[in-house]
Amino acid sequence: MPDRVVRRSADRYRTVAEGTETLHSFSYGRHYDPDNVAFGPVVAINEERLAPGVGYDDHRHEDADIVTWVLDGVLAHEDSTGQRGEVAPGLAQRLSAGSGVTHAERNASATEPLRFVQMMLRSRNWDAPEYAQVTVPDGPGLHETVPVHADARLLVARPAGEPLEVAAPAGALVHVTRGPVTVDGITLAGGDELRVHGPVTLRLAGENVETLVWLPDHPRG
Repeated sequence: MPDRVVRRSADRYRTVAEGTETLHSFSYGRHYDPDNVAFGPVVAINEERLAPGVGYDDHRHEDADIVTWVLDGVLAHEDSTGQRGEVAPGLAQRLSAGSGVTHAERNASATEPLRFVQMMLRSRNWDAPEYAQVTVPDGPGLHETVPVHADARLLVARPAGEPLEVAAPAGALVHVTRGPVTVDGITLAGGDELRVHGPVTLRLAGENVETLVWLPDHPRG
């Protein structure tokens, strides 16, 4: 029987600054927890909430793939690869830091709040940084997203009507962005996570729901 761990939204670590709030699924900074540092190559899943016009100025990353999925609002992105633009819901963005990259992110709106999920992975890219983005189809189903330089795949799962099956030969991390969703009889609300160690086929059910599903090759942690 695969090992299953449920982590609730309310148990995430919280960082607050002027106009920003971050909810961390994994150990981070002063919230260090040696028992919650990674799932396979996934080392961060942060829900970012930015007030109108607020954002993060240029900051640097190395040896990480950074994947962004916007939930509400529009994100303004700029990085040292020369990419500059806006990321709206339905667009999966990946910035592979490689040997080093800087980027800045802001709420593109002066009137509406912004909410997005930003995920980081240990990357196999140690060379020049790379940028990629993929438009994910609307509607129900199991959708591929942007490829990463890591032993993992990110899917967007939106069950509707009949349960949606997700084959996970080496385990899975299910992060709910819009709930409630039922996964193998476990009810998960928005921000909740299910982490499964070991091969499994998950059955997701719900209406007007959405989850982000990481399928690592060799989940650990």
